[in-house]
Amino acid sequence: MKAFFYLAVSISILFGSCASGDGWTDLFNGKDLTGFNQLNGKAPYRVEDGMLIGTSVKGQPNSFMATEQDYGDFILEFDVLCDPTLNSGVQFRSESRPDYNNGRVHGYQCEIDPSDRAWSGGIYDEARRGWLVTLQGNQPGNAAYKKNDWNHYRIEALGDTIRIWLNGVNTANLLDNTTPKGFIAFQVHAIGNNDAQEGKEIKWKNIRILTENIKDRLMQGTLAPEVNRIPNVLSSKESADGWKLLFDGKTNAGWRGAHKDAFPGHGWRIGDGMITVMRSGGGESTNGGDIVTLGEYAAFELSLEFKITEGANSGVKYFVTEGEKQKGSAFGLEYQVLDDRNHPDAKLYTTVPGSRACAGLYDLIAPQNKRFNGVGQWNLAVIKVFPNNHVEHWLNGFKTLEYERGSEDFRKLVGGSKYAAKAYNDNGRFGEAPKGRILLQDHGDEVSFRSIKIRDIK
Repeated sequence: MKAFFYLAVSISILFGSCASGDGWTDLFNGKDLTGFNQLNGKAPYRVEDGMLIGTSVKGQPNSFMATEQDYGDFILEFDVLCDPTLNSGVQFRSESRPDYNNGRVHGYQCEIDPSDRAWSGGIYDEARRGWLVTLQGNQPGNAAYKKNDWNHYRIEALGDTIRIWLNGVNTANLLDNTTPKGFIAFQVHAIGNNDAQEGKEIKWKNIRILTENIKDRLMQGTLAPEVNRIPNVLSSKESADGWKLLFDGKTNAGWRGAHKDAFPGHGWRIGDGMITVMRSGGGESTNGGDIVTLGEYAAFELSLEFKITEGANSGVKYFVTEGEKQKGSAFGLEYQVLDDRNHPDAKLYTTVPGSRACAGLYDLIAPQNKRFNGVGQWNLAVIKVFPNNHVEHWLNGFKTLEYERGSEDFRKLVGGSKYAAKAYNDNGRFGEAPKGRILLQDHGDEVSFRSIKIRDIK
């Protein structure tokens, strides 16, 4: 019996991590970096007084102290103290592969954000899709983080459900199935050549993980607004809130060609959960042509993901009436979808510079505060039209513009645009029809769409 006791103690000391009677295991032993590897940047990490400490350094990319082991379903808890001038995060279900961006760390990140933006506890998809859950409008979440003090985080990952709790407040409630498992990593964010941020520290302690009986141990309390990023699927909460899929991920049901009775017989491809307009030389509606919804919409919130190829041009139009018989694309207010870097249209305009850039209101209003995930990556576009005709464009969680449809300012913008000399809809004023169809544009470049869903706003 004595021999067994000494052996057990020796094993515990050797590995520095053991499971307690309640199922928790120390992820970090508080003594050294056993079980971890540093990835990407070379910011220094050290262990001191039971804490994992990272220090910011100029000229390095994001640095990550990553577990050697991968984790799928788990509950992770830790305490963190971050210098208020820094930004940081904790990766989970993340990867570093030679075939992806030369081994760059990518995957889910639990945000640590001491800035006045106050998005701590949000979820960022590092080196992939950008922001998945911001704390825009989440006032309890915005107030949860304590500057210049220790903060307690809890990450719950169970199947497609990911929730983050910060000091007892649910800051993120995400449905996503992109990566089912991966390593956990503690980030020291790049600071460029910022002298003021050089040598600042972020400290973690009390890092523990639970990997069994997860469902029975989930935190109870008021949940943050749900964000669903599972392609072409409505959650039960979304269905209850009135969302409807405009694309089922498999067929062209609910769509037809603009000015046509049926869906185009060529020029569009449906497969792999996407509806894709095919490349045909860059002409406007010269191949399969635009497609429109069968239904018409007045006040609504439209959400969809798009992925562009290099140099691509397309758009999402709304309040399309098809009252005109012009050649080319059907008329309507257009959320521009464009490769700003490689397509010349980004530099063109009638009177408003930048008004043909991605996420802008085409030829009328230039986008601001834009976060584009890049060519070949999925980007989330949202259009909100309220009953009072207030309209907003959003890209990847950031509002890029807003305007009042039908206002004098709006009509002045139209008067200075390519639409100035034309009366296109039943009201005789461009963009002011009481209702209209949603349109996906064929501009001769390959662009894919998915997760197209809409709800009425009352």
